[in-house]
Amino acid sequence: MGEEEKKILFSAVQPSGAVTIGNYIGAIRNFVKLQEEYDCFYAVADLHAITVRQEPAVLRKNTLALAALFLACGIDPEKCVVFIQSHVPAHCELTWVLNTVTYPGELSRMTQFKDKSAKHAENVNMGLMDYPVLMASDILLYQAALVPVGADQKQHLEITRDLAVRFNNRYGQTFTVPEPYIPKGSGAKIMSLADPSKKMSKSDDNPNAFVTMSDDKDTIIRKFKRAITDSGNEVRFSEDKPGVSNLIAIYGAFTGKTVSETEKEFEGRGYGDFKLAVGEAVADALAPVQAEQARLLKDKEYLNSVLKRGAESAFRAARRTLSKVYRKVGFYSGE
Repeated sequence: MGEEEKKILFSAVQPSGAVTIGNYIGAIRNFVKLQEEYDCFYAVADLHAITVRQEPAVLRKNTLALAALFLACGIDPEKCVVFIQSHVPAHCELTWVLNTVTYPGELSRMTQFKDKSAKHAENVNMGLMDYPVLMASDILLYQAALVPVGADQKQHLEITRDLAVRFNNRYGQTFTVPEPYIPKGSGAKIMSLADPSKKMSKSDDNPNAFVTMSDDKDTIIRKFKRAITDSGNEVRFSEDKPGVSNLIAIYGAFTGKTVSETEKEFEGRGYGDFKLAVGEAVADALAPVQAEQARLLKDKEYLNSVLKRGAESAFRAARRTLSKVYRKVGFYSGE
């Protein structure tokens, strides 16, 4: 009975390159905790990835690597559904139907469309504009009640909610209207090591600005040693010390130490000691994850079996919703 009452939660991550420790802290690590409380669907969002040009062989490699990372971080395919988005055709099928209740002005106003259009001016494609409708389909297909969101995704969830309400009003109750899920104590947003006023991003032109889940220990420590700090040498969390505050947040995320515990630990020790300690804490925490991911990638048969099983479970859940949608809009089934 308790199992049946679990709320459905959906989230997806793009396999469009390296996964940063910001992605790990803000999303993937929370997925592990959420699988105990909710009925979770976790997707590798390869359909979303191709809105920006991808090298096909690299995309395939990154897709499998991300699926392996999910499992290496502790996502359990016995407790939740792990699958590759393109393995479930209903995502694209529902997108087409939802396009008929979506207005061009809504999509052209999306912040991410504007940002990506500016960044990829040579490839402003319809997929880039239609991205939020595909994201809405991802969520609504599984009747998700909850979607973990960061500040940069709130606008996408709002349009998902708008489309669900609009469709329900036009055709009758069909979709669950999802709510944003903000994990308790989810921690601070992880900022760039080179510019703590910006979010850490793998697309940063400066490779020292971000740390990836695949960086080796020497690389991690070097990047933290080069991290921008602030004037003075006091390890203190404060608005006027964004660089040090970001490092304190990262240290806390990987050691479990509170801000006050960290400040006390490094009292009178200066930035050099602190940056080295942060680098070592991150490297030591990532080492077992990296080893498990490498082991899984060598066992392709097992990975494929997990993804096949996940796609079958996702297909069944998605087909239930899509069949209902098709009936509502008037498609003839022949049954």
